[in-house]
Amino acid sequence: METILGLYNYWIVIVLMMAGFYTVIARGNLAKKIIGLNIFQTSVFLLYITMGYVRGGTAPIVDPSGEATLYTNPLPSVLILTAIVVGIATTALGLALAVRIRESHGTLEEDEILAIEDRMDGEH
Repeated sequence: METILGLYNYWIVIVLMMAGFYTVIARGNLAKKIIGLNIFQTSVFLLYITMGYVRGGTAPIVDPSGEATLYTNPLPSVLILTAIVVGIATTALGLALAVRIRESHGTLEEDEILAIEDRMDGEH
């Protein structure tokens, strides 16, 4: 039981991941879907950071005295920094598309947009 409770950071990742996934699947509003994707993405960031952490590890800078023997791998942190930049760009693109959809259709609700598109297809 202590092992399960000791891995609380993984439980947080699971809760955030499922909350983001549920928001993307269950909500019809495009802005809410973008927020759900950001929550899901944050859970992936936390997962990578959690997996890359080494208790008692130091930065991978070789000490001349040779005292530090346990180092933390910097690769997960570098990957997360890159993923954050990509996530910001993706969010900005999604929000820009949502603004354009709102301007052209007057709504961000998915079912209303599909109904408008069906009506437009029926007229042609």
